[in-house]
Amino acid sequence: MRLPLAAALATSLVTLTGLVPASPVSAADGASPGPSLVPVSAGATARSAARQVDLTRWRTPAELRRGTMRGTTVHAGKVVLSQPRATRRLDGTRYDAGTWFSPWTAPGFDYSELIASWSARTPAASLVEVSVRGRAPDGTRSSWDVLARWAAHDQHVKRTTVSGQDDDLASVNVDTWVARQPAGLRSWQLRVTLLRKAGTAAKPKLVSVGAMSSRLPSGPVTTSRPGKARGVVLDVPRYSQMTHQGHSPQWGGGGQAWCSPTSTSMVLGHYGRLPKPAAYSWVGAGHTDPWVDHAARMTYDHAYRGTGNWPFNTAYAASLAGDAFVTRLTSMVQVERFILAGIPVVISVSFGRGELSGAPISATNGHLLVVVGFTESGDVVVNDPASPTRDGVRRTYSRAQLENVWLPRSGGLAYVIRDAAHPLPSPSPGNW
Repeated sequence: MRLPLAAALATSLVTLTGLVPASPVSAADGASPGPSLVPVSAGATARSAARQVDLTRWRTPAELRRGTMRGTTVHAGKVVLSQPRATRRLDGTRYDAGTWFSPWTAPGFDYSELIASWSARTPAASLVEVSVRGRAPDGTRSSWDVLARWAAHDQHVKRTTVSGQDDDLASVNVDTWVARQPAGLRSWQLRVTLLRKAGTAAKPKLVSVGAMSSRLPSGPVTTSRPGKARGVVLDVPRYSQMTHQGHSPQWGGGGQAWCSPTSTSMVLGHYGRLPKPAAYSWVGAGHTDPWVDHAARMTYDHAYRGTGNWPFNTAYAASLAGDAFVTRLTSMVQVERFILAGIPVVISVSFGRGELSGAPISATNGHLLVVVGFTESGDVVVNDPASPTRDGVRRTYSRAQLENVWLPRSGGLAYVIRDAAHPLPSPSPGNW
């Protein structure tokens, strides 16, 4: 399990309020590596240090054409494998390959972490491989590091990340690329390789791709002032991860392991974009909310052995809702803008005992939940999937407490999932 930077202050166990578990319950599968802390200079405080976040994405045909293509082309608004330039062998299978390279991108600050996210179509025996390289402030260029080998389905390809690769300027921690030096990195470039089994006519397509880079201070945050979303609560369905305890052990076993796919499913349910029954017919009769089991399978990372991979969740959600990505936000004020646009936001938190009053678990090294609105006083209304039943999923948390178990612990990590009927608030998230 990936531990957050603040893991030392939280126990490694989670207990359910009012229940005595038969065995210790581990932290939920949203555990994050935590943001890399930026040293605060003498005399400065963490409260005054800037939270630096940039999100850059390529989504439209014009944006995708700005990339460099080798064996690929932009057709019908997507990057498609046109004339493969190379072959690759993965797990004993030979693939035809073509590549799209993003432009070099500088966020305007020296970043310490990067998380990519994408949307793709991978029919039959095809997949996409997402890689990144960067430049240090002195101009030194890193090697390419593989962030993910991803496919929408798992009949032919096992979704996986490639942790490690710490040979030069950065290393991969599951889904997060981490600079190895405190000075950070100055710029980055993505490479997306489209692969199809050699001799087949499968047509993998890249719909969108981008990355969030960040450099974050340490320490507690000052509570943000409530804004225009006071009193606005979205109608988001309530699903409990705990009702799936013991389900599908090959995909994580449900219960405490499924906070991420359960949260993702709640947002898809809000838009009426859950998968069709035929997609989850394999789950079998008698399972509550079987689409959550399906989401767990479709987000499972075979290297990490869990469903808490952030971009795997947004890639799955994008295939159903239309658009989804991983970013970091800098306060609940930014979340309010999404709520006003009708977009619930999934956030990653971690906390010790007594740090989040009213939570269904007493402590966690990593957990995901859905912000669905705000009270008139500005406190945060959430759907927390850790409730043992559906009835207890809807909860209200102190704005101050929630910001302090979110912003310093995961760096304000968020999934943004939306359909075409809900335009993103302006300006773009990550650049406010």
